[in-house]
Amino acid sequence: MSRIAKAALVVSAGILASRVLGLLRNVAVAALLGDTTDGDLYQAAFVLPDLLFYLMAGGYLSITFIPILSERMAADDEDGAWAAFASVAKAVGATMVVLTVVAWVAAPSIVSWVFGRLPALAGDGATAIPEADLAELANLVRIVLPAQLFFMLGSLLMGVQYARDRFVIPSLAPVVYNLGIILGGLIGWWSGVEGPAGFLWGALVGAAAGNFALQVWGARRAGLRWVTGPVRSPALRAYLLMALPLMLGQSVAILDEQLIRVAGQLGPEGSIATLGLARNLVMVPVGLIAQAAGVAAYPTLARLVAEGAFDDMRETLTRALRGVVLFGGFASAAVLAASQPAVAVVYQRGAFGVDATVATAAALVWYALAIPFWGGHQLLGRAFYAHRRMWVPVGIGTVVTIVVIPLYFGIEGLMGAQGIALASTVAISLYTVALGVAWFREHGGWGPVWDAAWRTALATAVASVGSWFVIDGIVGAPAEGTLGRATLGLVVGAVTVTALYAVSLRVLRVPELASVGTRLRDRLG
Repeated sequence: MSRIAKAALVVSAGILASRVLGLLRNVAVAALLGDTTDGDLYQAAFVLPDLLFYLMAGGYLSITFIPILSERMAADDEDGAWAAFASVAKAVGATMVVLTVVAWVAAPSIVSWVFGRLPALAGDGATAIPEADLAELANLVRIVLPAQLFFMLGSLLMGVQYARDRFVIPSLAPVVYNLGIILGGLIGWWSGVEGPAGFLWGALVGAAAGNFALQVWGARRAGLRWVTGPVRSPALRAYLLMALPLMLGQSVAILDEQLIRVAGQLGPEGSIATLGLARNLVMVPVGLIAQAAGVAAYPTLARLVAEGAFDDMRETLTRALRGVVLFGGFASAAVLAASQPAVAVVYQRGAFGVDATVATAAALVWYALAIPFWGGHQLLGRAFYAHRRMWVPVGIGTVVTIVVIPLYFGIEGLMGAQGIALASTVAISLYTVALGVAWFREHGGWGPVWDAAWRTALATAVASVGSWFVIDGIVGAPAEGTLGRATLGLVVGAVTVTALYAVSLRVLRVPELASVGTRLRDRLG
């Protein structure tokens, strides 16, 4: 098994654990808050903190830092690597503290503008968050704001571990984070605290424990030593040169969740919650397939570039892209076929009723179409990052963001919440295609990826449509029945999609299917 495959298995296991806890988190949020104003407030409370994280290029910290570490480690300069870490960590930490304090003070004004004046400019009917609740929303934002400091420093600590090909401890960060949110919400409920505050306090504690304290321990196990020295250094300059384009430009892949939350307020009460819960559900397969592939492949891609093995790097990328297309197509088919049973099984209890299930499942269908594209952009973006050409994906992503922002806000009047979900899928798909054009025009190798894409698209269509008819014929409308009925629909869908997808791939002669079968026989034999 290749280095990337082994790393992907470790990362996938960690992501699976975090996604399971994420589902339990969403179950608790849906049951206690439902598709109500409280549910909208919970989702909206993350907008400002997340934007602060993105504006600091927090989502790219590991990506920008790994090449800096890899270069020094490849030259057997560990002291230089740890000095680089100390320099960047001090600069990032100090900057984040200042920005957090400023955002904390300005929270009421920012919340009033984003969730008060902005909907008014868009026209009538923006009722998701009443004006009377804006003060409460500002207080909720202030609870979770400090978590961003832990996320930022934690990303650097994870970068140290990734550079050492250590993936276990970083993969536990979202597990602890989600566990914190769940426990915070339940403790708040048991204590008689109404609303989403308990969940947000849990998010703060989970970030401190999982994304920072645990990662300090993991990085030290990977050999990290704190080296004193000046903040200014060649490493910090290199980091800023790579990170600055990411700070100035904002990719639609990063802003998508925030655009959904802000545009969702243009709908009726519960729209933000419905869109958020549907997106969280589709992020389970996205995390297992797309995120795992990107995280696992990047250290290898960066190392191959550092070693000058460009042909090996391109071959590695092509294999990884074909893999995420293949597995992403299967995930899309499964979600498309069984969207309503999945939502009913996961969410339909407590304050989350049948109407909420139907609305969430409808949004989930549109989100599902983007699963393979999430995988593609994770890998293509990292291919450019490995070459330290951060400006290419960021520039493309910024242009796509500018183009699609009107779609997020304009389509709600035509299709409601489903339209916003469709806008998200269009945005991610457009971004991925544009990245692919930029990469393959320069480096070639489009043929094998296109071959996998069109065959997978046909297999996905056959498996999803065929399985939907089977579920409808056997189960009917799962949301209107019992939990057992919805569970039966989920099981029937899983079996049918797997069978139809495998048969379709075999008929279409997709070579990876034979490879998977051989590995299974070897393990079972």
